[in-house]
Amino acid sequence: MIHSDFVHLHVHTQYSLLDGACLLERLIERARQFKLPALAITDHGNLFGAIKFYNLCIKAGIKPIIGCEVYLARGSRFKKDYRSGEDSNFHLLLLAKDEGGYKNLIKLVSLGYLEGFYYKPRVDKELLYKYSKGLLGLSACLKGEIASAIISGDVNKAYKLADEYLNIFGQGNFYLEIMENGLPEQKKVNQCLLKIAKDLNIPLVATNDVHYLEKNSAFAHEALLCIQTQTTISDPKHFKFNSDTFYFRSPQEMKSIFKEIPSALKNTLEITQKCNLILDFSKTHLPSFPLPWGETDEGYLKKICYENLKQRYPQSDKAVTQRLEHELSVIEKVGFSSYFLIVWDLVKFAKENHIPVGPGRGSVTGSIVSYLLGITDIDPLLYGLFLNAS
Repeated sequence: MIHSDFVHLHVHTQYSLLDGACLLERLIERARQFKLPALAITDHGNLFGAIKFYNLCIKAGIKPIIGCEVYLARGSRFKKDYRSGEDSNFHLLLLAKDEGGYKNLIKLVSLGYLEGFYYKPRVDKELLYKYSKGLLGLSACLKGEIASAIISGDVNKAYKLADEYLNIFGQGNFYLEIMENGLPEQKKVNQCLLKIAKDLNIPLVATNDVHYLEKNSAFAHEALLCIQTQTTISDPKHFKFNSDTFYFRSPQEMKSIFKEIPSALKNTLEITQKCNLILDFSKTHLPSFPLPWGETDEGYLKKICYENLKQRYPQSDKAVTQRLEHELSVIEKVGFSSYFLIVWDLVKFAKENHIPVGPGRGSVTGSIVSYLLGITDIDPLLYGLFLNAS
């Protein structure tokens, strides 16, 4: 199949909550119809749809590019005292080149919620410097930091910012996004970006900041934004994009729009070639439980179970230990010893801090191991229950 020579790299799906209106199945089907060789997902501040998107793309024969349009704090991510009405963040597009980049992207997004959350999950440049390896940076939309400086009239600042991002991501890993959405501010930004790109030798890339699939969905998207901002269409001050161009344009449309800047189109393919993330679903991926020195997952799990045996079963007999040994062997065989230790640690913390956890957890409520660990308070021997490791 002959592929298109353009790839959409700035795309918001249904997982850009109350902002993106591209349902994954329909989005990928449209990409297939346009014969796109690849497609990116870049939802606002999260990776909620990344795995489903990846699998659907692979099934459709489209190369998946996992990314995120992160919220970048104006200063430190820890500063949370902005004045009312003052926006505390910029936008920045990040794309994972490989597994290392994907892990760094996960780290950035997680820290955005855990450390930088202030209305939005925000990262800052300290985190970008620390976790930029394996990532491509794109300058984003009109809410990007460089574009914002241009709009405010501070061109010198825009140059300095572009150079700073180039230092963060490294030569060949940072691109200036150029769009055509009919907005007068965008025209001003584009003119300046062309100069910055030439003077600093930073490549341009054409994107369309996709929020919905078809042009005639612009009004429905406007209504979605009203729900997000808790207002109505009839309110003359309601938030909207002031353009109906944020749809999934065809490659032909993009080529026509940017015919004077062919390198910006070509660079969508260059970025596609740089992004080669492969996710392996053939293995069980679990975090590593921090073990005491010299212990193994299997040995430590067994040790805790036997330490609690007398407390749970003061009159334990051979049947109890046989049942315990059988379960431990099954758990070891399927590689879930670390999983049990992780859940034990979580439930133990909750109970010690008076956080309700309920009488039983998940599909292993019939497990004597779960009972001995305190994951469940249901005695499987009392009720004739058996381990169900499904």
